[in-house]
Amino acid sequence: MSVDADKNGFLKRAQQLADAIQEHLRAGSSFLVISHHDADGLSSAAILGSMLARAEARFTIRIVEELREDILDEIQKNQPDVLIFSDIGSGYLDQIATRQLAKQNLIMDHHPPNGHTPENTLQLNPHEFKIDGARLISAAGVSYLVSRQVMPSNKDLSALAIVGALGDMQDKNEKRSLQGLNELLVEDGVSSGSIRVDSDLVLYGRETRPIHRALAYTTTPYLPNLSGREDNCLTLLSSNGISLKDGERFRTLADLSQDEKQKLLNAIIGHLTSIGFQSNVVLDLVGTVYTLVDEAPGSATRDGREYSALLNACGRTGNPSIGISVGLGDRKTALQEANEVVANYRKTLATYMEWLTNSPDAIQKLSALWVVRGESQIQPSMTGAFSSVLSSAGNLSADHAIIVLTRAEDGGFKLSARAPTKLLKMGVNLGAALNTVAKKYSGFGGGHNVAAGAHVRVEDPNNFLKELDETLIAQMKNSAGN
Repeated sequence: MSVDADKNGFLKRAQQLADAIQEHLRAGSSFLVISHHDADGLSSAAILGSMLARAEARFTIRIVEELREDILDEIQKNQPDVLIFSDIGSGYLDQIATRQLAKQNLIMDHHPPNGHTPENTLQLNPHEFKIDGARLISAAGVSYLVSRQVMPSNKDLSALAIVGALGDMQDKNEKRSLQGLNELLVEDGVSSGSIRVDSDLVLYGRETRPIHRALAYTTTPYLPNLSGREDNCLTLLSSNGISLKDGERFRTLADLSQDEKQKLLNAIIGHLTSIGFQSNVVLDLVGTVYTLVDEAPGSATRDGREYSALLNACGRTGNPSIGISVGLGDRKTALQEANEVVANYRKTLATYMEWLTNSPDAIQKLSALWVVRGESQIQPSMTGAFSSVLSSAGNLSADHAIIVLTRAEDGGFKLSARAPTKLLKMGVNLGAALNTVAKKYSGFGGGHNVAAGAHVRVEDPNNFLKELDETLIAQMKNSAGN
């Protein structure tokens, strides 16, 4: 956290929101929770839903991709007693202020606020306390820190808050660990006995999948010719003497000895070097592992990162209700359905990567941007997931931001953007740039400096992209001049 960060002020505001919720619970109020469709948003909604269910409150959860005018109009028509926005809301303060949506609005978000907080609204947002919401606390963490103040017994929900933070990639540092206010979640998880923290390989499905499949399912970081390619992973393991089975049972990464894990890392380094890719991506494969110890061994909800990937897949493919059901505790039908969603989601991402590899003309290069033009290929709900995969793949130079763009259902364009560390250090702020430029093109945008998105209603996006590119360049020039 920054030197001027006000952690105590943040926690004091969390208590204010908790007090408001307790007052409404005593009054028998109805609650409507509106949350975003990614892993952090689904985790947030599940935390709030669990908190309200334990308090025997009347509540409804609705998951949205963006806070459109028609959604706000519908909320205003039905007018719940209490409206809770989680992982969304702070970027829409002016739109919220123009409507009487509920008796009271509560916002628990970590995106930079845009506008002024309306009179009947309480907002808990780390940016108001000079705490970086892109790295140090996610919306799930914000929602949890309120929920634990409503009832101390909610401390076990810290596990879901950790899942949300991992889904928001707040572990992007040398130790692949959660830092800042996120450390409060980890402390609560460990003290409540719901979380175990270790240092290990962070490949996908480390406890649940055969080694070759865990390697193939890993997309963060993306491993060229291995991610999505079980056949190549089998060859890599066999040629390096790593046994796949123990008797008739397939071994998992958790079964490997330390020597075997080192042998695997060396094999991956050799593979990447042989095909001309930088091997330093392997550094992202070792780090802090968060195990949800109350979950069944071998379950997709046992490892924090795998759990977050499951929720993300549900939200991004139009199946948020499945993800919410899992988050609320369904370990039968919903979890089985979620596992099927994940399998199809992974296949879709692998198909996109194969398409892009075979379609280099789909990449448009500007001064500060790589733009993947996926108008006829990429589903609107998948732009964020695909941009995250590309940002970790290393096959596009790290001196440009990456944008994945596709046609939206209304005929406009939906896009998601990711910025590399190099550009962030030079002053680039994707969320601020998209917020400013999208408004000029009958749209809206926003997010963090490192990850953001927008929806613009234009026939041709080229002028928008050109102005966005110029805005990023201006940001870097202004930063260099200060």
